[in-house]
Amino acid sequence: MDNSEILSILLKSDKDLIIFRNSEKNNFEIYTDFVEKINLNIGNLDKFLNKLERFKSNKPYDCYIGFFGYELLCKNINLKVNKDSSSFPEGVFFRPQTKIILDKKIKVITKSKTILLEDLKILKKNNSNNSKITVSPNVKVYEKIFNKFKKNIRAGETYQIKIAQKYSNKKDIDVVNLFFDLMKKNLSPESFCVRNKNFNIISCSPENLFRVKGKKIVTSPIAGTVSRDKIKSTKQARIFFENNQKEDKEHNMIVDLERNDLSRITKANSVKIQNLKFVQKYQYIFHNVSEISGTLLDNVSLSEIIKAMMPGGSVIGCPKINTLKLLNKEEKEPRRIYTGSFGYFRSKQDMSFNIIIRSILNFKKNNEVFAASGVILDSTAKNEYHENYLKAKSLLDLLK
Repeated sequence: MDNSEILSILLKSDKDLIIFRNSEKNNFEIYTDFVEKINLNIGNLDKFLNKLERFKSNKPYDCYIGFFGYELLCKNINLKVNKDSSSFPEGVFFRPQTKIILDKKIKVITKSKTILLEDLKILKKNNSNNSKITVSPNVKVYEKIFNKFKKNIRAGETYQIKIAQKYSNKKDIDVVNLFFDLMKKNLSPESFCVRNKNFNIISCSPENLFRVKGKKIVTSPIAGTVSRDKIKSTKQARIFFENNQKEDKEHNMIVDLERNDLSRITKANSVKIQNLKFVQKYQYIFHNVSEISGTLLDNVSLSEIIKAMMPGGSVIGCPKINTLKLLNKEEKEPRRIYTGSFGYFRSKQDMSFNIIIRSILNFKKNNEVFAASGVILDSTAKNEYHENYLKAKSLLDLLK
């Protein structure tokens, strides 16, 4: 059996797997044969992070790959969150024994081909379908929250805040096929897919929260969105972002926030803006992006890095902690994976985590998609409500 046949059988099976878009190498990596699966909560988070402090991959497939959920990250910095009545895990990490690289050629790297090929059962497909999509909060409730946050901004309690909306329905999905369909239309640098017996995730996230290589840490905040219906080229988008006061203010605030977060865990005077305000193009929108780097402190712990950087400030608002408190008080829907972080850890000098946005969480036959846009004094409820829909649209198209 050649590698393409192995891949075909694996993708059609019900075996747990993770597909990860490696934007640095411009390919996809599939991880499976998980020898460990660790469900995280606030009680065992420190133990897990301490375990990673001592971990160093010595095989190409060996790593820990998974996600920290939003509520767990809030608890990690001593913030109150709304109770989630579901049994969805607050974070999950997997340790694989097989890695398949999808490039010009298919490469299989595995501890055991026997383990890889055993118990591969064809995935059973159900036919239940309720494709009507509901939105929470609705436009009236959204406007009420929006106006309340405007008062918080005028009172100086926050300068920018991002209200999340949830779109949901009960349609069965073929997670792997939908993921690759999405990649053909909206290939994003931080995309990933998780197929698991308890839940599934599809994400075309565009934003890397941080990447560590050696002692260098880089963050790439996104702040600024415009529809491709209005703007037709990257050059026009650049001019729009430069001349739009609201979008420019929003971006400058987030760049300052991320510089401050980095400065807590990096050497003095090492934080630099590598690339300020460049445009990225996606299926329905353009984004305004910057890159900021720093040199990690010699004795900084993984726990300190996570606390400083997560949740990512570009999807929360500014100042981060006070804004998180305001959001957690007003938002009634648990965010779960949304604005958490997905990534891999091979060692303290080789790790990368994104911000989970533009994602579908499929759990207990329910699909949910979150989106959020930034509220500042110049914002209007109508525009921000519509911007949320634009951000979610490429995923909502899959659920129709």
